[in-house]
Amino acid sequence: MRVAGLIRYTAVFITLLSTWFIMQTYFDNRWKAISLRSWLGVTNKPRSEQPPRHKCGNKKSCPQNHFAFKIISGAANVVGPSICFNDMVLMSSMKNNVGRGLNIALVNGTSGQLLKTDTFDMYSGDINKLDTFLQGIKHGTIVLTASYDDASTKMNDKVRAHFVELGSSHVSNLGFRDNWVFLGAKGMKHKSPFEEHIKNDKNTNKYDGWPELLDMEGCAPKKMD
Repeated sequence: MRVAGLIRYTAVFITLLSTWFIMQTYFDNRWKAISLRSWLGVTNKPRSEQPPRHKCGNKKSCPQNHFAFKIISGAANVVGPSICFNDMVLMSSMKNNVGRGLNIALVNGTSGQLLKTDTFDMYSGDINKLDTFLQGIKHGTIVLTASYDDASTKMNDKVRAHFVELGSSHVSNLGFRDNWVFLGAKGMKHKSPFEEHIKNDKNTNKYDGWPELLDMEGCAPKKMD
């Protein structure tokens, strides 16, 4: 019995000694690691929170009863334009529904539902096609327009007048290879605040023969019945 008890006490002592040795080694190494990280200036900083994503990738969210939109013109005759409305890409090169000239999307001004998209070759196309398209736009429809390559060679006074009716201030000055982005609506009583235009000028052009692209974003108010 005395021998068995001695063996048990010896086993407990060895276990306690081993535990003490392991803990001592762990905390010693831990302290060294912390000291080394502190000496190197390394700290465990919390990851910064990801910024919130806004509709269409815009810089800020829109207030209630407004639609977020982003219109980007084409870049020279290489990169096509894109039109996003209420977080839906309506027209882009990826969707394979853009082309040289004017790219236009029609949206219901109350629901934000896409009604129609179309492209109009303004260099060698039939201007009557665009004239008919613009005449058929119904009251309360939001019109989003982006240029690509050349948007004015076939432009005439009748078509310009349609865009003026939609709220454009710059269409009258649109020239060869100018870049133009515009959001208007049928039935607008005032000029649209959503329009950008840059002239084709060899002294300021970003590309060889074309100005830089235009990137316009904003919040279009819903049509409230």
